[in-house]
Amino acid sequence: MAVSQVFSIKTVRRAVATSAMAAVIIVMPALSAIVQAVEIKGAGATFPDLLYQEYIKQYRSANSKDRVSYQAIGSGGGIRQTIAGIVQFGGSDAGMTAAQQGQGEAGKRGIVLVPTAGGSVVPVINVSGVSDLKLSREALAGIFSGKVTKWNDAKIKDANPGLNLPDAEIKTVVRADSSGTTFIFVNHLATVDRYFKGSIGGSASTAPTWKVDGLKGRGNAGVASLVKQTPNSIGYVEYSYAKKNSLTEASVQDASGSYVKADLQKTNDAIASMSFGSDLQVFDGNPSKGYPITGVTWMMFYKKYKNAEEANAVKAWANWVLGNGQNLNNGLDFAKIPDSIVGQARSAVNQIGN
Repeated sequence: MAVSQVFSIKTVRRAVATSAMAAVIIVMPALSAIVQAVEIKGAGATFPDLLYQEYIKQYRSANSKDRVSYQAIGSGGGIRQTIAGIVQFGGSDAGMTAAQQGQGEAGKRGIVLVPTAGGSVVPVINVSGVSDLKLSREALAGIFSGKVTKWNDAKIKDANPGLNLPDAEIKTVVRADSSGTTFIFVNHLATVDRYFKGSIGGSASTAPTWKVDGLKGRGNAGVASLVKQTPNSIGYVEYSYAKKNSLTEASVQDASGSYVKADLQKTNDAIASMSFGSDLQVFDGNPSKGYPITGVTWMMFYKKYKNAEEANAVKAWANWVLGNGQNLNNGLDFAKIPDSIVGQARSAVNQIGN
């Protein structure tokens, strides 16, 4: 074999080896990125689902590496999945009790509660010819405790002089699932009406024992759909669902006794008037300002995750929600969390590790 041929073969081998090495160098970062991508699964409250889906959409645009998802299954489901360790974070409009935080994976790994938004729960009606109805505290509580059963009941007529109300049975629509929206609604009625409080067993719940034999819808969307298609019905949904489905909202009495409907300003005012606890939870059934049936929704994170990569990804997501995420709240008719509470929530998020 000629020297030139040997040289040529060696040169080719070196070139191939160099090319292969370069390919490995180029591919490795891509493979590394794939390996390091973290899946962050969430599940829970339907109340903030419209907002959370927008959070996720915007977060993906800013951070394409990690994959965040959220399944709206109700606050009760979110709490159960958090206790079971099925998700990386849960969602609840009823917070999480000390007993719940001590159960299962929640008890083993610890819980960080992060308030994300405030929202209003509104009574929505489907009564032919009625577009502006006032419901006193007594009337609204009476409807959902079974004391007020017809639309022309005196307790409704008294607040609506001149309004032609039908002599028709009231068809109530409540949640079929364990619901934080129900908790906020029931918490208000139990706060302002003693009889109603007794009718559900004395305290607010995500799944109360109703004294009315009504229709049941799954999620806010399910209740909204049933009200829309059922004449002479009344239900309760988060404000943005009422707007989205063009439902007729009834006016209710605020802390001063005035009749009001929900809007963004009243929701913000109500949240701003609430006193959060050291655990960042608050359940004010009759806020001194703003819309009276208003509550907070939370994400429930663990203090400990399986490894540093997952912990860091979850922490980044939580901090984004408390930062850029808050700027999305008002645009979807949710209240922002007050700045002072956001600061406390960031300190709580710092507890997340592995």
